[in-house]
Amino acid sequence: MGPGIRLWFSPGRVREEGTTPDYRFSLANERTFLAWLRTGLALVGGGFAVDQFLPRLHGSLRLAFTVVLLVGGALCALRAVNHWVRCERAMRRGEDLPLSRFPAVLALCVGLLAVAVVVLTLIGWTN
Repeated sequence: MGPGIRLWFSPGRVREEGTTPDYRFSLANERTFLAWLRTGLALVGGGFAVDQFLPRLHGSLRLAFTVVLLVGGALCALRAVNHWVRCERAMRRGEDLPLSRFPAVLALCVGLLAVAVVVLTLIGWTN
């Protein structure tokens, strides 16, 4: 287990680095963490919704969409805690906040998935 992952489970060790940033920044970091968790929960809910509310969609497509949404939700949750630790460490060290492609990739995947579901629903590609 890497040092970054160890900090997920012992956030008090983050305080061993650098200096304490302005509390407003730490609280903003925590709000961002919670927003990523909400996004993950929404994706998990979307996965269950696809499975339950699109029963006429072809079985393998429904399963694929469901799994993609559930995995996306899990990745969002993991990303939330990882990003929180990385940002907190960067703020304590006085460094620039870490950049990530994850938001763009997630937005692209959700957009493509939504378009695919709409198109398949409109053309009636069902069982």
